[in-house]
Amino acid sequence: MATNVTVEIEAKEMDEGLSLMEDLKSGALFVLLPPSVYSLPLSTNGRWIVDSTTGRRVKLVCVNWPSHTQSMLIEGLNHRPLKELADEAIKLRFNCVRLTYATQMFTRYANRTVEENFDLLDLEQAKAGLAQYNPFVLNKTIAEAYEAVVDVLGESGLMVIADNHMSQPRWCCSLDDGNGFFGDRYFDPQEWLQGLSLVAQRFSKKPTVVGMSLRNEIRGTNENANDWNNYVTQGVTTIHNINPNVLVIVSGLNFDNVLRCLKEKPLNASALDNKLVFEVHLYSFSGDAETNMGTIRERLTMQKIGS
Repeated sequence: MATNVTVEIEAKEMDEGLSLMEDLKSGALFVLLPPSVYSLPLSTNGRWIVDSTTGRRVKLVCVNWPSHTQSMLIEGLNHRPLKELADEAIKLRFNCVRLTYATQMFTRYANRTVEENFDLLDLEQAKAGLAQYNPFVLNKTIAEAYEAVVDVLGESGLMVIADNHMSQPRWCCSLDDGNGFFGDRYFDPQEWLQGLSLVAQRFSKKPTVVGMSLRNEIRGTNENANDWNNYVTQGVTTIHNINPNVLVIVSGLNFDNVLRCLKEKPLNASALDNKLVFEVHLYSFSGDAETNMGTIRERLTMQKIGS
């Protein structure tokens, strides 16, 4: 049983990031740390994410950048050149992008071009913006455009986490959107595994994709620990068998607020070779005063002082 439980993606609002967030139209929130250069791939060592070559600890300071919505393209490219946005992220001391995607982008719409999709959505003004600022994506397929974005981010010095956000390309999330839990109306477990496989294969030779997250904020009335354990184990194994170098990031239940199910039934992930990471989402606007980000950080600090 792997015991590499790592939570490295820390969140808090940053006024310094507002100009970038306005262009990305993203509500992502992450801690600001000095930039560093690491050897890839990354692994885990106990509770930490580390540089596989030196064993030095690595903190993933990621900006969440949506690509999972109806446009099926990373947001903001109709406003500014991608390279310019990537460079600004680095200036703001991010070292990583959590690049979201919808399963169906790779299982159903992979061969549709960006231009065709924008035409179907009647996004003429946005398409004109793409032609002005990032014309290289217009004639690419949905899958090719996602990969091209990964390449530019990597060339700019940013690591990437490919984050499976939804099944359908649409806004996330609600309890009844049909995308929340395995077996929901739009959440076909077999199509989900197919999507993970396709993404893992596409990026298996791209070391700047340092991680793949199985699913964002699992949720809904149908969620239960047994099915979660079963399908998460399959997802973890699917990714690791294709790309043993990539970190596999697992979220819990109830919008990724709960991981206590691991105490009752740990994941059968002994073959992951120090690549398993668990993800928890904590927001200032959710939960009560005892579970907000500041209180938890204070408790952790006091525990360290008292240890």
